[in-house]
Amino acid sequence: MERWYRHFLLVLAISTFCLIPAELALTGHTEGFFQLIPFVVSGLSLLMIGVWWFRKSSWSLWLTRVVMLVSCAASFLGVIKHFQHNLEFELEIRPGAVWTNVFMETISGASPLLAPGILFLAGVMVLAALHKWPSELN
Repeated sequence: MERWYRHFLLVLAISTFCLIPAELALTGHTEGFFQLIPFVVSGLSLLMIGVWWFRKSSWSLWLTRVVMLVSCAASFLGVIKHFQHNLEFELEIRPGAVWTNVFMETISGASPLLAPGILFLAGVMVLAALHKWPSELN
């Protein structure tokens, strides 16, 4: 049963890493360096899951875990960038306002604050699936 859960988590994570770039491309999330990060992280994550799946070894397991941590870090960066973008917009349309006065508008602004969290969720699913992998090399 444990094996089934591990495979289920991996399939969910793979699906998520495939859908992230598709959704971002459809919404035009392709302007500038920071907006391309989720595309790169999703592709790298899929590549590493594939490498680990077909070449199960201690180095591929370790590297896959590192890439999943990078995915989680990219998620936090995305939340920060979305917050920053929303804050800049609110301060632009309300000259002279301080950030504390527009905080609620900032967290509910046009750039969804929690949307980048999907990278974190997918990364954690892979980390959970690979946690204490049977014999660490199986």
